[in-house]
Amino acid sequence: MLDPFQFVLVAVAGWMNQRQQQTIEYLREENRVLREQLGDRRVRFNDDQRRRLAVRAKGLGRKLLAEIATLVTPDTLLVWHRKLIQQKYDGHNKRGPGRPSTGKEIETLVVRMAEENRAWGYRRIQGAISNLGHKLARSTIADVLRRHGIEPAPERSRKTTWKEFLTRHWELMVAADSSPGRSGLPEA
Repeated sequence: MLDPFQFVLVAVAGWMNQRQQQTIEYLREENRVLREQLGDRRVRFNDDQRRRLAVRAKGLGRKLLAEIATLVTPDTLLVWHRKLIQQKYDGHNKRGPGRPSTGKEIETLVVRMAEENRAWGYRRIQGAISNLGHKLARSTIADVLRRHGIEPAPERSRKTTWKEFLTRHWELMVAADSSPGRSGLPEA
């Protein structure tokens, strides 16, 4: 004999099963009505709709699909599912090996920051790039600068480019060149 708790549990389970069965019957009938309205016209599905139907169909199996599938044959649904799995695991050239490369714009920005701010090290450049909304590792910045032939900050700040030299000493060179008798050339 059932105790009261088991009886209530069986009653609720039966009621839930009955509700689910009624829902399924309603949806089947709704599908039949919609299919009748379509007549012989073929239903066109987009990729997302095919994917959703294929995922649900695989869980049901061919036998049950034969009973309920009205828009698409069970074979078609299972073929869609097979294609979905093939696309997932086909290994085509979606990605190459290794990590994705740093974008050209980011790389240009790193090089520009290093050239304009010779005393900035990798971490300072990393912070400035982070302030602009990009996330780069210190080693990535080092690799970018190495690829472009730019030395680390200590060596970079010790060496002066011709542009910097000329900018800093321009006034002296002009003054030395314009004073009479200092150039070593005869006065005209």
